[in-house]
Amino acid sequence: MRITAHPILEFVRKKKMKFFFNGEEVWGYDNESVAAALFAEGYRVFTYSSEKKRPRGAFCMIGKCSSCLMTVNGIPNVRTCKLPVEEGIDVKMQVGKAEFLDIREDFEVKRKKIDTEILVIGGGPAGLCAAISASKYGAKVLLVDEQPILGGQLIKQTHKFFGSTEHFAGVRGIYIADKLKKEIENYGVNVLLKTTVVGIYEGRKIAAVKEDSSGREFYEISAKKIIIATGAMEKTLIFENNDLPGVMGAGGVQTLMNVYGVRPGNRALIVGAGNVGVIVGYQMLQAGMEVVAVVEALPTIGAYQVHASKLRRYGVPIYTRHTILKAHGEKWVEGATIVQIDENFSPIEGTEKYVDCDLILIAVGLQPSYKLARMVGCSLKYIPELGGFVVPRKKNLETDVEGVYVCGDVSGIEEASTAMMEGHIAGISAALSLGYGGKEAENEREYWYRALEEFRSGPYSERVKKGYEKMLIGGD
Repeated sequence: MRITAHPILEFVRKKKMKFFFNGEEVWGYDNESVAAALFAEGYRVFTYSSEKKRPRGAFCMIGKCSSCLMTVNGIPNVRTCKLPVEEGIDVKMQVGKAEFLDIREDFEVKRKKIDTEILVIGGGPAGLCAAISASKYGAKVLLVDEQPILGGQLIKQTHKFFGSTEHFAGVRGIYIADKLKKEIENYGVNVLLKTTVVGIYEGRKIAAVKEDSSGREFYEISAKKIIIATGAMEKTLIFENNDLPGVMGAGGVQTLMNVYGVRPGNRALIVGAGNVGVIVGYQMLQAGMEVVAVVEALPTIGAYQVHASKLRRYGVPIYTRHTILKAHGEKWVEGATIVQIDENFSPIEGTEKYVDCDLILIAVGLQPSYKLARMVGCSLKYIPELGGFVVPRKKNLETDVEGVYVCGDVSGIEEASTAMMEGHIAGISAALSLGYGGKEAENEREYWYRALEEFRSGPYSERVKKGYEKMLIGGD
């Protein structure tokens, strides 16, 4: 299932490593995650549910779900989608709930304390730009991200961006990620990867855990300002057998294909004809897969025509006013039933159609990952135009909790381009609040305000603009 030829991407597989899965020898590469390596080796079932013992497989591939939790070297509940392959590690499937970890008397817990001026949580487009802009003006910045690689969604985006040239128009997301990572290095931002923030407490005390095959390290971080750029997670859809291995989120499919070079299947059905679903559909064609159909519940597709046209040129049918009724299969997806729906979104009897597929890609939108913001005391507001519950904030992206800022999808689902602009605004605002940057920083922030307003002035942003009008709170 590993991709060996691709029109855009080159997958460099350096060191081949042997490890063990349920006592059997398996192989992976040092730049693959354990879950990706197992997928490439032909494994589809990663765990079983705790109550009904139903099979579970990869879904999000970024640590937001529980479908790839396994025991690694005796440590339970390890998110193997984020854990890099290492020589000789012992990986075991968990059936139901994990066994209690027997903590020996000589068990050593590694603890470290870190003081910083600005903590940025999240290493995607928004978090990277926030860290860059804050550090550029002299602030001491720590960037924490739970993934093994910086870049967030950018590292899997092979399509070219829209907009103006100065804002990366015509540049593929993967190359934007490379540029931002170089800037992070040039400005000397302190970075902790494979590290998850698990709590924010009184006095700007932050608890974080770094996880790898050898165990866990605990960090106690003190920060004067916090920028939350935790992004979003994928929504799912209710239909019969929607939990079967082979039902995956669009981002999970992108991670397997575009980051690790592993085909997530051979024949795919896509549910959702927005930009994400259609773009990932074309990327699957580039990876050598077949897309059997795209179904969309609305009467029109939401994707830009330039993206949809690419699928149509390959003969991929796009069925509007259709949805998925059922996934077929015992241990993994072997097919699906789609159906036409009426104006009330109810299935029309007699319109059912079976499609042969081994992958069902769910692309029905994202929801902001707001839990850390809520933990620190930020209020929430339900705004459907922005993806659901979002964190209200001022124009300068400070929330209703002093010294806490949000940027990117956590404050409203939008484009990666706007996430980067918001990141710059949040970083500059946090630096200014600490006395850094002065007039030069204020002028740059005004530039990003104008750029953001201009980007949102198009007809496709009308819905988003209405959402932000509801969400904005008073202040600078």
